[in-house]
Amino acid sequence: MTTRTREAAGAFPAAASPAPALPELVGALAPLLAAESQAEAAAAGVDADDLEQAVWLRLLERLDDRPGGAPARPADWLRRTVRAEARRARRTAVRELPYQDDGPASHAGPEPAVLDAERRRAVRAAIGRTPVRCRRLLTAMVSPKDPTYREIAGELGISQGSLGPMRSRCLGCLRRMLTAEVAAPEHRGKGR
Repeated sequence: MTTRTREAAGAFPAAASPAPALPELVGALAPLLAAESQAEAAAAGVDADDLEQAVWLRLLERLDDRPGGAPARPADWLRRTVRAEARRARRTAVRELPYQDDGPASHAGPEPAVLDAERRRAVRAAIGRTPVRCRRLLTAMVSPKDPTYREIAGELGISQGSLGPMRSRCLGCLRRMLTAEVAAPEHRGKGR
C-alpha cells in the first residue's frame, strides 16, 4: 500500500465520525481511486479514466439515494466499487459488438458512393480493353453471381488447373493498364 493509499484509507475512520462533506470526501479519495482504477483498468479492458468516472458516479448516486449516504468506510467502499465496475465493464465488453455497416448509406454523404462507382467503372473499362481470353475470365471473376473456379473453368471451356496461371497473367495485364492510367504507389522492398 502506498503512502497516498494509506493516507486516503485512514482519512476517515470507521463509523465513529460524522459523514464528511463531498469536497473533503472527493479530495481524500481521489488519489486512492486513481491508483485503484489504474490497477484494474488493464484487466477489465477499459480506460482508467472511464473507470474512475464510473466510480465517482456511483458515489454521487449513493449520496443522492441515502441521507447522509457517505460510506462508513470510504476507502473500503471505493475498492469494492472499483472492482465491481471493472467486472461490469468486462461483462459489457463481452456482450457488445461494434456496429459495422459497410453499406453506402453508412458513409457521410454521397462522395464515397460516387468514388466507388467511378473505380468500378474504370476497372470494367480496363477489363474491356484486355485481350479476349482475359476479358472473358476477368468479367466472370467480377460477376455479381460470384462463381466458383469450377463454374468459371466450365464457362470458359478450360481446365480448372490452368485457371490460376491464366488469372495471374490476366490480372498482371489489367494492373499494367490501370497503372498507366493512374499514378502507381511506390513499390517497397526489393526491385526487380
